Amino acid sequence: MAIIERLDKWAKSISNWIVWIGGAGVILMLALTVADIIGVKIFKTPVPGAIEIVAFLGVVITAFGMAYTQAEHGNIQVEFFVTRLPKRARAACGIFTSLLGLILFALLAWQSVRYGINLQQSGEVSMTSRIPFYPFVYAIAFCCIPVCFVLIVEMMKNIMKVVNR
Repeated sequence: MAIIERLDKWAKSISNWIVWIGGAGVILMLALTVADIIGVKIFKTPVPGAIEIVAFLGVVITAFGMAYTQAEHGNIQVEFFVTRLPKRARAACGIFTSLLGLILFALLAWQSVRYGINLQQSGEVSMTSRIPFYPFVYAIAFCCIPVCFVLIVEMMKNIMKVVNR
């Protein structure tokens, strides 16, 4: 059990570190939005590419917050039926949902890398600011890795609950 606890601590530590990047994205998004509003209202000139940059920051905020949200169980869970099950059956459901999540995020990471490679090779950039898309797609792939790690740890915890009555 000590190994699972150490892995859990490590997974939460990683997710706590990368969520700061998402937090910085929120601050940058706020600052850019305020600057754009001030630019439009006072100086009659918007910040060039502000909408695109805010969209890219939305990707940063979402991607870098995924592992933290999973580690802290911040996602919406429908437990209406599961809470009525015995403890071992709940743990079995936890194994199943963790496995499904692991498969989903592993596929998302893999496909994001493939898509990022395509975007990088084609030179796809945003319309106004000419910001390349591929670093943000690679960021999504990178951020799926800690989510997978958190899900593996959750699955291991639930396996232990099923095995250890």
